[in-house]
Amino acid sequence: MTASQYPRLIATDLDGTLVRSDGTVSERTRSAVLAAQHAGSVFVMVTARPPRWLHDLSYLVGDHGIAIVANGAILYDVLRRKAIRTRLIDPAVALDVAQAIRTAIPDVQFAIERPDRYGQEPVYLNRWPKPDDTLVAAVEELLSEPAAKLLVRHPSLPSDELLALVTPLVGQRVTASHSGGHGLVEISASGVSKAAMLADFAAEQGISAAETIAFGDSVNDLPMLAWAGTSYGVANAHPEVLAVVDKVCPANDEDGVAAVLEELLQPLK
Repeated sequence: MTASQYPRLIATDLDGTLVRSDGTVSERTRSAVLAAQHAGSVFVMVTARPPRWLHDLSYLVGDHGIAIVANGAILYDVLRRKAIRTRLIDPAVALDVAQAIRTAIPDVQFAIERPDRYGQEPVYLNRWPKPDDTLVAAVEELLSEPAAKLLVRHPSLPSDELLALVTPLVGQRVTASHSGGHGLVEISASGVSKAAMLADFAAEQGISAAETIAFGDSVNDLPMLAWAGTSYGVANAHPEVLAVVDKVCPANDEDGVAAVLEELLQPLK
């Protein structure tokens, strides 16, 4: 894809990519996203965030109203606040995985994201305010129902190191990754990724990978960046992302996604 060929689908991660470090979306980025949609592109947010953290960004989703959340475990209608499709972890598999991780790494803490509820162990170090209806319980109760994500936190290990320890423990039973948060690994059902749900969404829109551009910054973005016809890593991205993307754009705090969209729009003006 060249600058003169405008993408039919624009897929972007949020935190560390589209969203600035202070948690805001700049007016420049908002204007670029809306201009891209006006030009005919389908714009979709593809994020590790749970559904409840998308509602403040509903102005970005476009007419389709859809976002891909929980690392691809949920196709979510932001406007109607409803899960359209889910790919959840079987409770028995999740509990077996959690027990294997805790046996090998005793200091880990667990939390879960279900499509409609967050839960955590009493000892879990929560870095963000938890919802009023948070389920606080032992891991056995947390995993008594299918979960979109099993969150594995360690009080001192960096995410890369924790992921390296967790990956051989879980094998092919689930998908383990991280989105850049310190000391946090995120586990999804086997085969779940941002790329898998994005490919399904694109097919439903009649759009191919070759007609798609994708933006990301962390390890959990790698499958999506590999799937898209053209991939961009923001300058602040994880080294593994910068090593494989087609192009590097300015950092999230410099509105890198907006800069690319503005450049692509120029031939249409």
